[in-house]
Amino acid sequence: MEKEDHKILNKGEEEEMELLGYRLCRWRLALVGLGVVCTGGFLLLLLYWMPEWCVKSTCTRTTARDAEVVLMRSTDEFRRWFLARVRVMLAPGSNPFHSLETQTTSPSSPTCPFSSPTSPPLANGHNPHPSDGSPAQELIRRFNYYQPKQIRYFTFHSTKYYWNDEVQNFKDLTGLEDLQVSCSALHSEHSEGLTKSQQEYRRLFFGVNEIAVKVPSVFKLLIKEVLNPFYIFQLFSVILWSADEYYYYAVAIVFMSVISIATSLYTIKKQYVMLHDMVAAHSIVRVSVCRANNDIEEIMSTDLVPGDLIVIPSNGTIMPCDAVLVSGTCIVNESMLTGESVPVTKTNLPNPGPGDRGEEESGAYNTEEHKRHTLFCGTNVIQTRFYTGELVKAVVVRTGFSTAKGQLVRSILYPKPTDFKLYRDAYLFLLCLVAVAGIGFVYSIILSIINKVPAKTIIIESLDIITITVPPALPAAMTAGIVYAQRRLKNIGIFCISPQRINICGQINLVCFDKTGTLTEDGLDMWGIHRVENGGFHLSEENAYKENLVKSQFVACMATCHSLTKIEGQLSGDPLDLKMFEATGWILEEATEEETSLHNRIMPTVVRPPKQLLPPEPTVSPEQDMVSATTHLSGYEIGIVRQFPFSSALQRMSVVSRLLGEKRMDAYMKGAPEVVTSLCKKVTVPGNFSEVLESYTKEGFRVIALAHRRLESKLTWHKVQNINRDHIETNMEFLGLIIMQNKLKPETPSVLQDLHRANIRTVMVTGDNMLTAISVARDCGMIPPHDTVIIADALPPHDGHAAKITWRYADKPSNTTLLEEVNISLEDVCHIDVPKTQDLYHFAMNGKSFAVITEHFPDMLQKLVLHGTVFARMAPDQKTQLIEALQGVDYFVGMCGDGANDCGALKRAHGGISLSELEASVASPFTSRTPNISCVPSLIREGRAALITSFCVFKFMALYSIIQYISVTLLYSILSNLGDFQFLFIDIAIILLIVFTMSLNPAWKELVSRRPPSGLISGPLLCSVLTQILICLGFQVITFLWVQQQPWFTVWNPTTDVCNRSSHINVSDDNNTEVDDHNIQNFENTSLFYVSCFQYLIVAIVFSKGKPFRQPSYKNWPFVLCTVGLYIFLLLLMFHPVESIDEFLEIVCVPFEWRLTLFLIVLANGAVSVLVETFILDIVLWKLVFSRDKQGNFGVTPPAQTQQEGIDRRAYKCLSGLCCQRKMTPKARYMHLAQELSVDPDWPPKPTTTTEAKPRPENGSTYEMIMNS
Repeated sequence: MEKEDHKILNKGEEEEMELLGYRLCRWRLALVGLGVVCTGGFLLLLLYWMPEWCVKSTCTRTTARDAEVVLMRSTDEFRRWFLARVRVMLAPGSNPFHSLETQTTSPSSPTCPFSSPTSPPLANGHNPHPSDGSPAQELIRRFNYYQPKQIRYFTFHSTKYYWNDEVQNFKDLTGLEDLQVSCSALHSEHSEGLTKSQQEYRRLFFGVNEIAVKVPSVFKLLIKEVLNPFYIFQLFSVILWSADEYYYYAVAIVFMSVISIATSLYTIKKQYVMLHDMVAAHSIVRVSVCRANNDIEEIMSTDLVPGDLIVIPSNGTIMPCDAVLVSGTCIVNESMLTGESVPVTKTNLPNPGPGDRGEEESGAYNTEEHKRHTLFCGTNVIQTRFYTGELVKAVVVRTGFSTAKGQLVRSILYPKPTDFKLYRDAYLFLLCLVAVAGIGFVYSIILSIINKVPAKTIIIESLDIITITVPPALPAAMTAGIVYAQRRLKNIGIFCISPQRINICGQINLVCFDKTGTLTEDGLDMWGIHRVENGGFHLSEENAYKENLVKSQFVACMATCHSLTKIEGQLSGDPLDLKMFEATGWILEEATEEETSLHNRIMPTVVRPPKQLLPPEPTVSPEQDMVSATTHLSGYEIGIVRQFPFSSALQRMSVVSRLLGEKRMDAYMKGAPEVVTSLCKKVTVPGNFSEVLESYTKEGFRVIALAHRRLESKLTWHKVQNINRDHIETNMEFLGLIIMQNKLKPETPSVLQDLHRANIRTVMVTGDNMLTAISVARDCGMIPPHDTVIIADALPPHDGHAAKITWRYADKPSNTTLLEEVNISLEDVCHIDVPKTQDLYHFAMNGKSFAVITEHFPDMLQKLVLHGTVFARMAPDQKTQLIEALQGVDYFVGMCGDGANDCGALKRAHGGISLSELEASVASPFTSRTPNISCVPSLIREGRAALITSFCVFKFMALYSIIQYISVTLLYSILSNLGDFQFLFIDIAIILLIVFTMSLNPAWKELVSRRPPSGLISGPLLCSVLTQILICLGFQVITFLWVQQQPWFTVWNPTTDVCNRSSHINVSDDNNTEVDDHNIQNFENTSLFYVSCFQYLIVAIVFSKGKPFRQPSYKNWPFVLCTVGLYIFLLLLMFHPVESIDEFLEIVCVPFEWRLTLFLIVLANGAVSVLVETFILDIVLWKLVFSRDKQGNFGVTPPAQTQQEGIDRRAYKCLSGLCCQRKMTPKARYMHLAQELSVDPDWPPKPTTTTEAKPRPENGSTYEMIMNS
């Protein structure tokens, strides 16, 4: 039964979960209730922290079908637990896609997942619980002859999952896509709209069409924050101290906790409000819906359901849902999705007739495949176009959280946790401290029982040991460094909404950059043109705005071969097209809506040169072979008859145009030079074409080739409208090259160079074109000029053929043979003198290839990301997947972007920084006011400083606890303790002052080439803490035993006076005055108090590290001031006692010689601590931990080595040779992969080869790679 009821939810998807069904058990609930009462509510807290214990202790296992509660566990590396209550709703039918009038008939589509009319549906609604009966009961009453059906569902992460008898599992429903409806069926069966009752019925399942981001109340957030285990422990400590009348420190801890909680609440609340405002803007609008009886009704967008037919208004709108166009054309700004603020033309979904067999049209509709016809939620429809009075209509395919925008918001609301070793190690470290506390706890109880101490004192003192060993001030101390780092970031224009991420940024060793608006300015700039005539290149020219070129084929191609349109009188479209057209100086005119509505056919767009460029009288010359004798009579105009839009797969676009007065039409084409020349007559392509092209691409220019063909006179307007583009794009004449420049932001190259010097890899992930991205990567130094770029073109399985990857060069490198010699090199810890081989290749791929490789070549993906530098045409979710793939091989990933399409990636990365204050800043942990990437090194430097500060503070707090623990444990052995004011002086005057000032060291001014350790459980840090513990323990024990051996030592009482005597004093028998209640005042207490106070200051100085991650401590004047002030105060206290202070701190007077001895003990302690930490640990162990950075910086050229670094390296080599006799195994996954690939003869894949995926016979889910040349 266990195995049978183990369900997998969302199989194969990102949110894959294991699901178990449970039923509530009354006797278990009663037992848990009793346990909660007996433990004073602590059991309830434990069950709140552990959802799996909560379910297992109150419920019994049952089948998923009968479950009242479902327990889910994520299948990713985090293995998180979730629980959800199963609810029941009543509905008049079980399938949302069936008509209520025809519930007994079979579904219209044979592939419909609801083939059984009696089976409960899959659904994904977002309605308020319909089980209260309001909408459902009304429908049931209306159709009272139907048997109401009980439908079981639960809600998880804003998605509803419904029980489906057919698959015997819970499933969600996204929309019309679940029907696997074909394009022709969308036109024939879904283009008439729904009736009112059908819409209401579907709304039961799909719910209200809104992306609801609820802002939790302050009370709810407060409860959630206060129930954090740290705050619960602080509450326990405060209660204990109050019972022990130690009020002052209790008040200090409460004050710090209140400030910490208030700050946290403010930040979280602000994030929710920002996200709510972003989503709420334009999410609810009025829409016109076509009903099945041809009526048009105005409704609120919240009432829309999949299948509704909506009318897109001519003046544009913000889309409230995902919908597919079935008639008309729309111009849409999709910057919310793609980040590129370029208007995109969306055409209606093709409606193939019975005779047509277009593969795209006959397949099932899919939003990804048919995105050219799909309007996505949240995108801005700028204007619509329709002809002969026809309305622009679209069928709703997805609503609510199922839409593109909904998925984006879900990724922000429910991000995967970011795993960071520091926080895991912190908990392990605390557990170690708890274990130490446990020993002290048992020791104090046994000692107290032996000495017959009262029960109340035993309880308080034993529990006090725990609060001493596990410092309640630790969260506040750790937060201080982060708050200071946050303030420093704010001063340089970087705002942070997730302060815990600052520490993680200190570990970043790879940064992904968006391209447009991040690395580069928006769009391309025209650099020049290079025309071809009579099979040879002319000299390059700066521009085409010339009188002698106005009637040339070259300029005609530039003026017509584009997808520009006019929006509110302004030219709009692809930036490349816009720059190209503007360079001609021509004018574009479009037919107005009034004009097009008068004609049955589309009026063409017309382009013409400005009058000042036209010669006064038309002349015919060989250069201007387009001109006819009759042209001047009616002006020189070219009409664009048909466009074949740019296709990233074909890498070209073309148009058919006609010169006014001419009978024959012309075809113009532009695209990637290699593609265009392959479609041209060989005689028209210059012999030195490859050399000219290479000279431009090497300089980082984007090169576009142009071509032309005069079409046959038999091709009429009607024939052209229906002709295949392959018939047009052949036998062209090569016209020349346009050279475009994608201007980098001036700061980009230097910042990338800084990152490169710091051994931080850089990767470009963009929604833009592949060739542009590679060009920019070369230009900014991300790909060095002589390195080879291998493009991975992946194709999914098709017609029985397995998925395959074809490898090819992006361009011809200067020396291709270098590639054959290169392997990924891995510097070994013990062989550091071997120079790292220069890596000479980079992988590039587009979004489609990335999707295929992710699905069919998962092992290959891990290898590709080691050297993947350019990822182009990436959808928002693919950017997130890439971040996860990089994290999967143990990279610490930063992400820098500026668009809403980067939201998911910015949230998922270890450190996401947005250059925009709009949508992206809601998801991004960091937002920069500076609109360039110079913020990235600053963030990493501050992250490294904050991380080292956290280590310093954690080590200091651990030592503070252990030093105090040692003092108290030693004093417990003589039934003594530290006094309340001694505790108070240590806790507030020393510890809080030191902790809050030692965190103030600013970041080091440069980004160095090594990283701090990632966790506390690392050799150097543990050795540092343990050696200091042993040193402090040794000196305290020496002090404790030595004072008892002094000739003047006696059991102290109020009449004891040893300060005025230098020889041994015989204590008289009658000197039995009663000592204080807690036996605080004695020589052991005073001696240990002096020594321990100095020990706190010694470890503070020893642990306060400076270079290479922070500024030296002597530049931190508040810390220096506090430390020096405390040293002076303690020395005065020791050598010049003040009676009132001694009484306050319960210190007894000791002879001057002993004070001198104590001073010498403190000096020896300080010298040993500094010697061990600075000379032994820093030189030996601290440097060994950095060797892992030298092992694994693949794709990064090591920076030039200075003379001093060379000496350091040789010294380090000798040292590591002694410490490391055998090869060390690298820890990070990417290092393991690089070691494997360094001995793989087939890696990197050679160009012009193909890698195929073949299922292994023993396991169909894994693949082996077969290389085909």
